[in-house]
This record gives sequence, C-alpha cells and structure tokens, in this order.
Amino acid sequence: MDARSAALVRANFRSIIEAPNGPERLISAFYGHLFAENPRLRELFPPAMDMQPKRVVTAIGFVLDHLEHWDRAQRFLEQLARDHRKYGVAAAHYDIAGRALLAAFRTYHGSPGLEDIWTRELEEGWRDISILISASMAIGANSDKSQPYWEATVVGHRRVLDDLAIVRLQSESPIPYQAGQYVPVSIPQRPKMWRYLSPAIPTNPYGEIEFHVRKVRTGWVSPAIVNETQVGDTWQIAGPLGGLHVDPHLGRDVLMIGSGTGVAPLRAQLIEMGRRGMNPRVHFFIGGRYPCDLYDVENMWQLSLSNPWLTVVPVCENESNPWWHPYPPADPPFGMHRRLIGNLGAVVASFGAWADRQIQIAGSARMIADTKRALLAVGTPDAVISTDPV
Repeated sequence: MDARSAALVRANFRSIIEAPNGPERLISAFYGHLFAENPRLRELFPPAMDMQPKRVVTAIGFVLDHLEHWDRAQRFLEQLARDHRKYGVAAAHYDIAGRALLAAFRTYHGSPGLEDIWTRELEEGWRDISILISASMAIGANSDKSQPYWEATVVGHRRVLDDLAIVRLQSESPIPYQAGQYVPVSIPQRPKMWRYLSPAIPTNPYGEIEFHVRKVRTGWVSPAIVNETQVGDTWQIAGPLGGLHVDPHLGRDVLMIGSGTGVAPLRAQLIEMGRRGMNPRVHFFIGGRYPCDLYDVENMWQLSLSNPWLTVVPVCENESNPWWHPYPPADPPFGMHRRLIGNLGAVVASFGAWADRQIQIAGSARMIADTKRALLAVGTPDAVISTDPV
C-alpha cells in the first residue's frame, strides 16, 4: 500500500471513530455481514456483544498505525488470531471476515450524507487493508496447534479492597505465558464472556496463576469475579497475548509505571527478574488515586530489599483515603521512598525525560494515554515507550 492510500484510509478511519456512534455503526454492519454469510458463526460469540466495537476498532487502529512497520502489525494480527481459537474460529473463517469488513465500510458510507466520501480510491484502500488483515490472521490461526484454552481451579479468593480481589488458581499443567503478557479468561458465572487479565506472577511448574481484578461498575464480568467467585470454581484461560518485556540485551535501565491492577504485568516481570543474578536498574512508580489503592506496594518493597537494582516509588493523587475507607493511610515502611502526591504521569515526567530507559506503562487506557502524553512533552522518545494495544 502506497503512502497516499495509507493516509486516505487513516483519515477516513479517524472520521469514523470521531463520529457519534461511528464505531458502533461500523462494527454492527461488520457482524451483520459476517453472520449473514455464515449464520453458524453467531454461535461462537456470547449473547451480549457490547465490548466488540471497542475491541475491533482498537485492533484496526493498531494495524493502521503500523502500516509502515508491517512486521509488528502482522505479529499482532497473528497473535490475535491465535487468541480467537478459544471461540472456535478457524483459519477458513478469515476470508469471510475480510469480505465482511470491506462490506461494513461500504455500508457505513452508504448512510445519508456520506455517499460522496466512498470513492473508488478509498474502496481500493480498504480492500487492501481487509486482505492484509484477513491473510495475516489466517496465517496466525494455522501456525498454532496447541490447545485453545486450559482449565484452572480457583484455590484462593481474597478481597483486599471493597472493589478489588486477588484470585489464585491452579491448573493441572503450567499455562505457557511470559511474565508481562495478558491472557483471556472466562468464568462460570459469565460463560463465553472472555475478558483479558494480566497474571501477577510468572508461570511456574505447579500450574499456579494469580490475577488482580478491580470491579468495573458497569461491567459484566469483573463484578462477578470480585463478588461471586468461590474456591472450587473452574475458569477457562486461553493462550497469552501482549508483548511487555524487559530486553536484557539492550543494555538500558528500566522505568516501569503502573496504577491500580495495572501493576500486575509489571510485578510478574519483577518477580521473574528477582530469580536472575544480573538485572538492569529498575525504577518502579506505583500509582493510585488514594493511598489504599497502593494495595501491593509493600510486597514490591519487600522484593526491592533483596534486589538492590529495584527502586519502588509510591505516588497518590490524594494524601488521604476516601471517607468510606475504614482505615487511615499507613505510613510507608522504614527506608521506603515517601509517597509522592500528584498525577502519576506528571510526577514521573517531573524527574526528566528518562530517554535512556526501557519504559513500560500499564493501567487504564486513560492513565496510559495521560502518562505517555506527559513523557512525550518532556522529550521522551516514543520509541522507548511500551504499552499493550488491547
């Protein structure tokens, strides 16, 4: 695809996602065409598909952002296709999906007032994108012959805050993920409603895995995990996604920035690094709105005591806990860095550009965007910042 076509589809896609209900209309048309061509595909998805527009639009956006670095986009798409095996999606289905995606863009632009936008050049650009996406995902689906998911039993459920629980599970065999990745999870209370969670510990020979889950008030799955999960429940855990990792061969020190349950993929990497003898220096900024949100900071502090390469810095937006929290903020352990007060991204950026570091940011989408913006504003090169696309 040439630069003109790439610019054209990017501008068109931006206009869709910025339009009122644009993503919902586009993705509704996509699934309409998909299920019309093969009605049996509807059985592979959960009854409620409210999360699909955001996920599909995010994936398309990631591909468009990396057209000039196609290797990265292709790896992402192949990984996404391997993940879709948990639904029962096979390589042969991606030709249908590619046709449905192009038809969805055509349908979207058939709405009143948009007919003149859908030019031959734009259709050819989206046809190229649809073919690239479907072909890459078919390759990914064919490349993995492992089982699509594993079963694991809940062996511990501990509520550390009213809206946050730590869940420990055990499977018969180790689940093959790397520290820093995330995995799709399905729970018995909400079957087929897969959600992505980051393991908070590295994989181990005993099949143990741990998740930190915060209740999303309007969510379907996270409230059930926090409120209803029982020891003995059987979860399904599919193959890993994501690429957060520390590259020891770069010779660069590391900056990790995490807030809330976003600390999970970072702490998993730090625990794994603690098993090695030599590591780069790591500054780990742990953030939250209130001191009580720093629920895991003391564990990370204990890890730093036996690993002098690790420095843990707690950051809160407020000095005190909210009125409904039953306890006042605890004093940091003796020797630990004092709590800094302020927006997490602004606090980290106040120390400089960190341009010589490998940087990882994990947390909510808004936190990641705000923190990345703050770092870029002080001169941090975009190339050294890693986040996960979904």
